[in-house]
Amino acid sequence: MKLVVQRSKQASVEVDKKVVGSIDNGLVILVGFTPGDTVEDIDYLIDKVVHLRIFDDQNGIMNCSLLDVKGSVLSISQFTLYADTKKGRRPSYVHAMKGEEAISLYQLWNQKLASFVPVETGIFGAEMKVNLINDGPVTIILESR
Repeated sequence: MKLVVQRSKQASVEVDKKVVGSIDNGLVILVGFTPGDTVEDIDYLIDKVVHLRIFDDQNGIMNCSLLDVKGSVLSISQFTLYADTKKGRRPSYVHAMKGEEAISLYQLWNQKLASFVPVETGIFGAEMKVNLINDGPVTIILESR
């Protein structure tokens, strides 16, 4: 399981020119799954995300977590995180989990994460337009393996 975590002041996701999810202060998280990912991977990365100290404290030092700042998450499924570009110029997605398997893990990810912080989402498998104001900018890549 792989995440791209971006600290955000404001973010939204559109499908067919309609906003389907939006947050103010928090994190935009691009979520990708690979074959072999399990509930344990989800639990590990949720713990990492909600406690990751990447928000500024009163002294401007990144010392606060998502829980500390009472932030939200905009969660976006993104199989392209597992693109393999070693050969040729067209990415291969053989390392991305198939959609029918990935959707259940993605839904479980969002459900479990929502027990800690408010979660908004895009639509799995849809063509989405993600808008965000990346605060910092701060972008962190997390993997469960």
